Amino acid sequence: MSTAQPSAPSSRREQILKEAARLFAERGFHGVGVDEIGAAVGISGPGLYRHFAGKDAMLAELLVGISERLLDGGRMRVAEGGEDPEAVLNALIDGHIDFALDDRPLITVHDRELDRLREADRKRVRRLQRQYVELWVDVVRRVHPGPSESRARAAVHAVFGLLNSTPHLGRPGSLPGRTEMAELLHRLALGAFGAVAVEDGPGADGPGADGPDAEGALLASGRSDFR
Repeated sequence: MSTAQPSAPSSRREQILKEAARLFAERGFHGVGVDEIGAAVGISGPGLYRHFAGKDAMLAELLVGISERLLDGGRMRVAEGGEDPEAVLNALIDGHIDFALDDRPLITVHDRELDRLREADRKRVRRLQRQYVELWVDVVRRVHPGPSESRARAAVHAVFGLLNSTPHLGRPGSLPGRTEMAELLHRLALGAFGAVAVEDGPGADGPGADGPDAEGALLASGRSDFR
């Protein structure tokens, strides 16, 4: 079980992004000024423009960046897991739990502010997220080969919803410690994927469930990876 702790930002640019995510999550994108982000990292508001063109650029880097990081991390875990699909699935779950516990503000920002991105950046986020989903679907179907692709995909989205509920679980201190919480989330995710293997009988997925309309419905909001 992963017990990695969140690492401190390694550069001023990362410090700015971390504080921007926190403030955007607390007060909304339009409720935060450049001067406030600067004050949070100890520089003047205008000084931020040496690092970013503005708040829009910060938001794009936050949401595109986390989508890229999740996909790259998922691909790395698949490559390192070799021919053991159960080990790969456990590694994927651990990696996403680290994100869900350590980057809670980003989950909130994604939910609220994705539609504020420029169209090109929004499409990029959604494309990266679809690739991340399909990475999981492939692994889940290797562990549980019986269910259809659409059933496995629905389970992946449901597990993301479970794991990404962390910003809404209560105030800090009202939850178990990080290690205990990570273990609980891991067991819940494995249980959800185990449930997908239970057959409900012929036609359980419904007519046309493997077709493009079913996939489109799962991805319609563009946000299911982070909530």
